Amino acid sequence: MSKKDIIICRCEDVSLQDIHDALELGYRDFESLKRILRIGMGPCQGQTCSHLVKNEIAKYNKVHPETVKIHKTRPLVSGVVLKDIAENQDED
Repeated sequence: MSKKDIIICRCEDVSLQDIHDALELGYRDFESLKRILRIGMGPCQGQTCSHLVKNEIAKYNKVHPETVKIHKTRPLVSGVVLKDIAENQDED
């Protein structure tokens, strides 16, 4: 199986080849890969791909995976007050 066929981030359709290409271009940490490839920015917010990307960064940089910092997760949507949801149910 080629690196192009191995999907690392299913949310953003990023392959192993995409990650290796970005690493070769000098994007060597999670935040810079996130900016160029959008990894960790899909609906799962990196829950699925972050550890895979972290391992690839560690292998490329020849460091232990625990030393690779991962991205900061931000909420995908803003919070909604439960009272507002309850009040709008009567309108539907």
